[in-house]
Formats: sequence, C-alpha cells, structure tokens
Amino acid sequence: MSKPRARDLGIPFGGITGPLNAITDVKGVLVGMTTLTDPELHMRTGVTAIRPRSDAGLPVPVWAGHYALNGNGEMTGTHWIDDAGYLIGPVCITNTHGIGAVHHGASQWMTRHYAEFFTQDHGWAMPVVAETYDGVLNDINAFHVSADHAIAALEAAISGPVAEGAAGGGNGMIAYQFKGGTGTSSRVFQIGGEAYMMGALVQANHGRRVDFQILGRPVGQLMPEGALNPFLPQKETGSIIVVLITDAPLSGLSLRQVAKRAAIGIGRGGTPGGNSSGDIFLALSTANPGPMPQKAGALITKTEVNGEMIDPLYLAAVQCVEESVVNAIVAGEDTPTFKPAGQVISGIDIARLKALF
Repeated sequence: MSKPRARDLGIPFGGITGPLNAITDVKGVLVGMTTLTDPELHMRTGVTAIRPRSDAGLPVPVWAGHYALNGNGEMTGTHWIDDAGYLIGPVCITNTHGIGAVHHGASQWMTRHYAEFFTQDHGWAMPVVAETYDGVLNDINAFHVSADHAIAALEAAISGPVAEGAAGGGNGMIAYQFKGGTGTSSRVFQIGGEAYMMGALVQANHGRRVDFQILGRPVGQLMPEGALNPFLPQKETGSIIVVLITDAPLSGLSLRQVAKRAAIGIGRGGTPGGNSSGDIFLALSTANPGPMPQKAGALITKTEVNGEMIDPLYLAAVQCVEESVVNAIVAGEDTPTFKPAGQVISGIDIARLKALF
C-alpha cells in the first residue's frame, strides 16, 4: 500500500493542482530514477533524471534560468544557462560525490540520444547535474553511483506519477531532521485568459527541526522527538535542489526570476537558508520549441508572457515548491544511519501530522 501524500492528510495547500500533482503534469516532461539500496554495502543513494522534452536526433532547446540562494553545493551547466538562456538535454540530481559519474553518464546518453547532432555537427554535451549530500545515511565515499546508473535513470524516464521520498537521488536525504528526499507538485494557473501548468521537483536535504512549519503551524516544535540527537549536526548542513518547469512562454531573464521564487517556496517551510546549505534552483520553459540557434536564421521570433502579468506564475512556483518539500517528508520512513552508525533518522509521524490539520 502506498503512503499518503500531504494533501491526503488534509493539509490545505493553496492553488489548483494538475491531475497527478507532479512535475510530469507539464506535457512532455519525463522523470526516471535509479535507486540504490544495499545495507551490507552501506548504500542508500541514487540518481533522479528529468527530461524536459522527449526530443531525439537533434536537440530542441529548453529555455532556462537559474538562481543560487546559497552556493554550498553544485549544479553544472549554469554558466552557460546564464549566458545563453537555454539548455539542451536532461537534468539529473544525485549525491555530492556522484556529480562526475552522473555527468559522464548523461553526456554518454546525450551523444547516443542526439546521434544526428553529434555525428553530423560539432555537438557538445553540457548536461545539468545537481547534488545534495547523503553521507549520514549512505557511504558517500564509496562512490556507489556510476555513469551506468545515470544512463539507466534517463532510459527509465516516463510520464505519469513520480516516486517520492527515498527514491532516486533522494534515497539518502534528510529534511528538517526527518527522513526527506524527492518530492513533487504542480499547479494550474491562468495569465491573459490562457491556462498553463507549473511543476516542481525537489531533492530536499535541508532544514532544522525547530524551524519546520507547514502553513504557519510550528510542526517541528510540536514534533521534536529525535531532532536533538547529540551525534548529528545541529546547524543547517544539508541542501535543497529545486527544478521548476512550465509550459508558459518565458525568456531566460523571466525564468531566472521564476527560479528566485523557489527561495520563497522553501522559506515557507521555515528554513532561513543556512550558511552550510546549498540551495540551488533551476526554472525551465518548454514553450517556443525551435531549432538550435546555430540552425536558426538571423532573427528568432518567440512569444513571451508580459512581465507585468506574471504574478500568477510566481505564485504557482512558490506553492509548488512549498508542497513538494512537504510531500518529500511525508513519504519518509525510519532509516538507520551510516555515519554515525547506530542511530535512526525518523520518518514523520503521519497520524500526528494529520491530527494537526
């Protein structure tokens, strides 16, 4: 039997969700995961792969913007995103020491998936790979994640429901000193009479219990058990990666502004964005599909949401991120620690959380 999601507990989040309440509600977005768990090897990690388009042969750019609230972390490819306002290929999330292997695997996958681009042109692979640290629950120094695991996650990417909690790259993650990991949500919004979709996926590995709140209720203070373990850090030492995708037409500049709103979304959960936390956000638009700029003419024509009318989109982004984090925590289950050994990171008590709402 699958675990309930946050809304199933009666938590009254704002906004109207898509049919799956997941990032895959945005048409064409695919998500795949490789989840690696072996207690004997102290392995609890994985890879989450997001394919914003189901393109093949020749890549179709996806318009992009990024924002780092706190830079104690990594997301590859962002220098190019800042300059060009777009990316091609997948976005992957893993653990801190898996960045190189996943980048290698994603690059290999791209050279095969976009074979025409790489064989007929001087194609280049610059996948986005992000990370959070899972060394409390996983032997991160064993380098369990390989290039093949990234390729497997990309090949497994499908539309439909998205696994949450200890799934994919979120397998070994901790949020607000509860078991955390992967979470997702979506919102329908309107601008100028047109309906659009916003989806979010987070890898939540951040926050202190004392700060945790849901819709203003001090959940962490009301459920403090296990948070003050003297063997675990009491400062905010984790990170969170947020990927936002919409089908609304936006420029790279507007998408950077959307990515910034992820900071408000995670802030609603109570985190102040501690110095040792890497809080890095990516926003993508699948609208305005077209050829690679090198194959386009001198003038490119695109539609774009007027910035003066963009506020409903901002609100949708904030709401998606807020709910995604709670979904990641609600999906968590009690998990033994690796470092230090002999402890347990608890999943949140679903019955007590439901009673609060």
